Amino acid sequence: MPNLPFTTALAFFATLFTTSGAENWPGWRGPRGDGSANAPNLPVEWSVESDVRWKVELPGKGHSSPIIWEDRIFVVTGIEESSERILQCLDRTSGKEIWRKTVLKSPFEGIHRLNSRASSTPSTDGELVFVSFLDGENMFIAAYDFEGTQIWTKRPGVFSSKHGYCSSPILWNDKVIINGDHDGNAYLVALDRKTGETIWKTDRPNKTRSYCTPIIRRIGGRNQMILSGSKSVASFDPDTGRQHWVMDGPTEQFVASLVYNGKYLFLTCGFPERHMMAIRPDGSGNVTDSAIVWRTTKGASYVPSPVAIGDYFLVVADNGVASCFAAESGERLWQDRLISTSGLSPKHSASMLAANGLAYFLSDSGVMTVVKPGPNLEIVGQSFLGEETYASPAVYGDHLFIRGDKHLYCIGK
Repeated sequence: MPNLPFTTALAFFATLFTTSGAENWPGWRGPRGDGSANAPNLPVEWSVESDVRWKVELPGKGHSSPIIWEDRIFVVTGIEESSERILQCLDRTSGKEIWRKTVLKSPFEGIHRLNSRASSTPSTDGELVFVSFLDGENMFIAAYDFEGTQIWTKRPGVFSSKHGYCSSPILWNDKVIINGDHDGNAYLVALDRKTGETIWKTDRPNKTRSYCTPIIRRIGGRNQMILSGSKSVASFDPDTGRQHWVMDGPTEQFVASLVYNGKYLFLTCGFPERHMMAIRPDGSGNVTDSAIVWRTTKGASYVPSPVAIGDYFLVVADNGVASCFAAESGERLWQDRLISTSGLSPKHSASMLAANGLAYFLSDSGVMTVVKPGPNLEIVGQSFLGEETYASPAVYGDHLFIRGDKHLYCIGK
């Protein structure tokens, strides 16, 4: 939980919790942007035969996560036959479609084989839903109300990458903030939630594609929006776009979001070199020589985002090798390839969940492995969806929401 001023914290919690006491899942990696869920009875082990509350077929293809606000689920997808990008609204309790809107109809961009044309997770403030796609050479951002009415659309800048597009919007006060790191004149941009007009736009110097979604925390008396990309790790003021500090490298391209345990930031990346490190989130200017607490190059992930749980930092590499580190020292306590059964790929694309002191890993082959962090590997549950999964899961109350290659599942007692 970020260290927020009291009045800001009250507003923060008011947006997260419903009258039922469940926590909304309003954007990429949930309410805190780090995969952590306040879900005391989240399933540790489940069966498709007995614990799937509902399952609905989704049109097209997309790797974005579902987002949830009270009784509504929002999900985006790309329809290859018609070159449409779709926003769907579903009923959380039944999975029934409430409405479906075509956000954009435009020729599909070229993508990496592990990407999709709907990889950016939407975000919502409980009044509007914000979606992000690529329209030709331009980033395309749109806002819809909960009844499916389009409120505004904007193209805040160009975006060029041979791997395709993914930039999940995040919300801060009156702003929608989007990462425009790409192979060109890269930028970060903040749009007005109500109108879509540009509030600030900050240049990114190294003009290199990355896909990291920022996190925002109150650290050292400053609001810090922190992300990796543009051959660096950097912190910005989300109100103004001004840079607090920057650390050079440690590599060229980034996908996974950072996490914060209240003391250190934790990074895993990337391409062409892979690194994991703990970073001090203080200082000003260039902090390359002072920010790094520990670093390792073994077991890092490129795509899946990690979790920080208590004294531990956990990560799963794209090849399925999971690791648990002592957060303070960087000592690797264990590593193991999460192979569940013969014939299933151990590869991982989805980002991790953390709930009730446990770490949830979801493989591309639809195997969810739940681990208790500690000095030794302790698997407390393993479940099989029976469908490929590339999207990161979402949580509401005591239910898991998993987007498979063809279906969206609601899982729980």
